[in-house]
Amino acid sequence: MFLNAKPNNVKQYIKQYIKPSQVALSLGLLSCTAISSASFADDLIISEYIEGSSNNKAIELYNPTESDIDLTGYQLQFYFNGNTTSGTSIDLVGQVQAGATFVLADNDASSEILDKAQQTSTSSFFNGDDAIVLLNQSEIIDSLGQVGVDPGSQWGEGELSTKDNTLRRDHDGVVADVVVDDEVTLANWFGFAQNDFSDLGSFNGSVTDPTDPTDPTDPTDPVELICGETATAIHAIQGATDISPLLGETVVVEAIVTADMQAGLKGFYLQMADAESDADPMTSEGIFVYTENASIAVNAGDRVRLQAEVKEYNNLTELADVSAWTICQTQQNLPTPAMVTLPTLEGVGLEPYEGMRVSFEQTLVVNSVSNLGKYGEAQLGSSRHFIGTQIMSPGADALALEASYQYDRVILDDGITASNPDVVPYPAPQLSATNTLRAGDSVSSLTGVLHYGFNEYRVMPTEMVNVVSTNPRTVSPVRSLAADVTIASYNVLNYFNGDGAGQGFPTSRGADSVSEFERQQAKIVSALLNIDADIVGLMEIENDGFGANSAISTLVAELNAAVGEAKYQFISATNSIIGTDQIAVGLLYQADKVSPVGEAKILSSANSPLDESGAVFFDSSKNRPMLAQVFVDDASGEAFVVAVNHLKSKGGSCSSIGDPDMNDAQGNCNVTRTRAAQGLAIWLAQEFTDNGEELKALVIGDLNAYAKEDPITALKQAGYIELFEHTGQSNAYSYLYNGKAGQLDHALANSALIEHVLNVSEWHINADEPVVIDYNEENKSQAQLSDYYQADAYRSSDHDPMIVELQFLPSNQAPIADFTWALQGGVVNVVSTSTDDNDEQLTHEWSWGDGATSSGNVAGYEYSSNGTYTITLTVTDSQGLLSSKSQVVEVVDLIENIPPVANIRHIDLWFVDLFISFSTDEDGYITSQQWLFNDGHMVNRRLVLRRAGTANSVQLTVTDNQGATDSQSTAF
Repeated sequence: MFLNAKPNNVKQYIKQYIKPSQVALSLGLLSCTAISSASFADDLIISEYIEGSSNNKAIELYNPTESDIDLTGYQLQFYFNGNTTSGTSIDLVGQVQAGATFVLADNDASSEILDKAQQTSTSSFFNGDDAIVLLNQSEIIDSLGQVGVDPGSQWGEGELSTKDNTLRRDHDGVVADVVVDDEVTLANWFGFAQNDFSDLGSFNGSVTDPTDPTDPTDPTDPVELICGETATAIHAIQGATDISPLLGETVVVEAIVTADMQAGLKGFYLQMADAESDADPMTSEGIFVYTENASIAVNAGDRVRLQAEVKEYNNLTELADVSAWTICQTQQNLPTPAMVTLPTLEGVGLEPYEGMRVSFEQTLVVNSVSNLGKYGEAQLGSSRHFIGTQIMSPGADALALEASYQYDRVILDDGITASNPDVVPYPAPQLSATNTLRAGDSVSSLTGVLHYGFNEYRVMPTEMVNVVSTNPRTVSPVRSLAADVTIASYNVLNYFNGDGAGQGFPTSRGADSVSEFERQQAKIVSALLNIDADIVGLMEIENDGFGANSAISTLVAELNAAVGEAKYQFISATNSIIGTDQIAVGLLYQADKVSPVGEAKILSSANSPLDESGAVFFDSSKNRPMLAQVFVDDASGEAFVVAVNHLKSKGGSCSSIGDPDMNDAQGNCNVTRTRAAQGLAIWLAQEFTDNGEELKALVIGDLNAYAKEDPITALKQAGYIELFEHTGQSNAYSYLYNGKAGQLDHALANSALIEHVLNVSEWHINADEPVVIDYNEENKSQAQLSDYYQADAYRSSDHDPMIVELQFLPSNQAPIADFTWALQGGVVNVVSTSTDDNDEQLTHEWSWGDGATSSGNVAGYEYSSNGTYTITLTVTDSQGLLSSKSQVVEVVDLIENIPPVANIRHIDLWFVDLFISFSTDEDGYITSQQWLFNDGHMVNRRLVLRRAGTANSVQLTVTDNQGATDSQSTAF
């Protein structure tokens, strides 16, 4: 267990932190080589190592001293593939407080890592076979791995290895490794599964289960438990705050088991019976009993009396170190669930319900499923949460909105502490690639026990979880039939194709193997084919040029193979790469729809417009260079510019250029992005003109800025129009970050193009989906590799594609329906006078107002009775556009029909019977005379002759010329 006191020297360290049995070992290590006292952690140490999927790579440093450490002069160096020269050297920036941690992360790591990072870098990070060295000036401070040795793929084995795992240093054995080329030992490290970031930034360095309490204390002498005697009430243990007033005391409680979760959480829940609860709404009546591995045989409904110690584990009040227990009664009524509504009271939250049975009164909305596959959990709230700066101005308003979400959040948990469980139960019967829980879906009538862990309140369901698919998948994006040109923007999340010839894996940012690449590619191709855009702007495609083995060439070849023709082509911007980053932007187009005009142009620092001080607006050392191309719509001949962007991310630091996070909710590098937006608008206006007039221009891409942030405002001030705002669409989003939706991907048109914008939309195939159904193969069983994967568009990336529809030719206009009519008696005749500007082939459908219909441009109909009738004509053109016209006619001249009168005459002729109809019709004539005998015989005529037999009754039904009927029966 790590103590708060810090050692002042080596001897104190050994005495305080190392067990007697370890002293000899530690001193033995000293004798191997002459090292400074820094080896005994009186300087920074590497405390956590994350080698996760994709770009999820980070190093945590820990300051074990009693003084803050200025990072000036400190470096982290990465030695790749056994090299003795570092391939990456990163200067550390900032300060590490005494007893605190400092996290350096890849700038494209997941939000879970970036949230805890003090510094990020765009430099190449390590893989499992690369050594890591921490230096201060030229002095080696610590290391991991063996410089000059390539171990193949990793040091260590299983989870305690440097490939695809998280390693955490043992608090009880913090000895720096300053010999960088000695044999690697991981004896003082603990191993965890890949993408386990749960301890990052904390240095809890332990293999203890995250829900376990602190180290057990000496056992308390057991007492004889007598049911029904006075016991400590749970509400007295919980108190009115988040810390128990009885912390550290040994208590006896007697209450009802509400849920047994010893198989997962290693404990069960107790709650006071309804009659034993207090009247204070601020004190919980429930509590978690931690049994560790000493399982207690209880069932929900048991009344249990036990003795245990009151503890706080990561702000969860619990009973632990159970020293005695007994079951008093069984099959008791469970306490009534507390009715809870989100959001809760500000400043109060869900603490008053900790450990209790709860039931949520409203239907809850799913806000995040990012941890659904990994931990079996989803974040719920009363409504969809949006990034503050998506809907509010940066600063106080945006920050206040995001702060309010802490009272409108609860985690739906599966009650299992293991990561990457074999079965995720949400949605029922279990998660799969074709049965997913999506952000935006709903959960109704949620009932369970409220737990607290990992800084979140969690519902452990005790009843069936009812998931409602309120945000269902769509098979393809919604498109207008009238669009002449469609332009898509799509971040393809590190599409790296190795060496383009089936080798070169793992890649530095994308797939780790050929298999992963094929899975990734199949998903991206499926998405692009369904989008079917005439032009596609790509982000995060490997920046390896435009040769036959390049990533963009491979992608186009795969698209064309899928459609069976050379339909797609790509813009070859230069003979080399675009900029210096590992990823770049790109352009695809359908050659039978649009044609590129002239060479593509690239905006970078080299040709950026300058501000008044002579500084570049567009800094391509931070932003990826912009790619711009003029296209012509082959059908209309209209020319327009498409400019593809990928601006600096919020995660990477720009402090070195004076652009830190200003804590206004816009993140790091806001000025860098804003100046890039200003620069690209100026540059486009200068570079693309026709007779002094700006060409029609569309700016698309991942601008890494939400709708209300400064870069978008800068583009608007330069005359560009944001298309979602222009088309009146609120709550647009293309990305989810920590359960909040927002729009990082944008489309803005200049004034010359805006009149041709028909629509803009997002196809929500990625942001709302669980991460676990992507192409990655790590941490998945053989069954999950199949069950969690489909070669479809869903979770092909982490950004949703965006589609802009342009219209240059006159659009098809709906026909205008009209008609004339003439009425004579009950007969109406109609003639269509409908018109259509560009289609003479109209179909006509008539509705006569009494349920009858006809077709044709000329029609007639006879009504059977007087009344008021609405005649409606619907005309449809060949493109499916339609219009209707209704007119009212009143039929008054019809004489009401008098029904016929049925009349039977029966003559008995001994062996035969004669039946004659003497029926009459006063105002018309009889058209049918139907006889029905009770032996089933039927006949339709005026006279019937029957032999004597089994029949002894008959019914006659007569019908006149207007359909009226009458019946008479007789026995014989």
